[in-house]
Amino acid sequence: MTVFAGYSRYYDLLYRDKDYSGESKYVADLIRKHAPGASSIMEMGCGTGAHAMELAQLGFEITGVDRSEGMLDAADVRKSSANPAIASRMTFSHGDARTVRLGTTFDAVISLFHVISYQATNADLLAAFETARAHLDRDGVFVFDCWYGPAVLRQWPSVTTKELSDEATLVRRVAEPVIHATTNTVDVNYTVTVTDKSTGSSEVLKETHNMRYLFSPEVELMLRAAGMQLAESRGWLTESEPDFDTWGACFTGRP
Repeated sequence: MTVFAGYSRYYDLLYRDKDYSGESKYVADLIRKHAPGASSIMEMGCGTGAHAMELAQLGFEITGVDRSEGMLDAADVRKSSANPAIASRMTFSHGDARTVRLGTTFDAVISLFHVISYQATNADLLAAFETARAHLDRDGVFVFDCWYGPAVLRQWPSVTTKELSDEATLVRRVAEPVIHATTNTVDVNYTVTVTDKSTGSSEVLKETHNMRYLFSPEVELMLRAAGMQLAESRGWLTESEPDFDTWGACFTGRP
């Protein structure tokens, strides 16, 4: 099954407590630090368009790309509900982060919510970085987050349960991880139970997401292989270097 194919319908409910506004401001500040005057963004793995909406509200023209039709359908619904001035700054297209070529360049390319960690092989990771480079202006900036290896190995993946609901639906997700030492990956086995509150009927969805945790030297190596250089690394949503306590790291690359 394609990642997110089943529960893309419930994705926004599962992550409605996520601080999309704060994350987008953080990314916008990073972009403007390294590419002053940047106005156009390509987002690889835009999902349901939540970050895109926030970035459009911050004044950016943003083109989101995702390989999930379900996610793009939700992004289009989000766009249709926006103020026309904001909606005019948002475009969504179908495409894979490893292969998509839009035939234009941008001031910035971003890839958020661990999309880069879904590139589990060296070939896939390099291909995604090459996609970013192909769409960057000469003075552009590439910002992405990922699982950070030192923290993953210190904290160790564990079983987690998340439950959220609205007036109509209850969603319960159990994540059971299996770590693979030779590939620096974790299989996150999701069981998502969706319950209709009015009828009590439930649907169970199962998916496995293969996630790669990355280390700073290999990120720098892959960026160079794709024609970029590492400009900065941080713990996600901090201004400090990533360390053993930062499961999520944020990297900035430049051509």
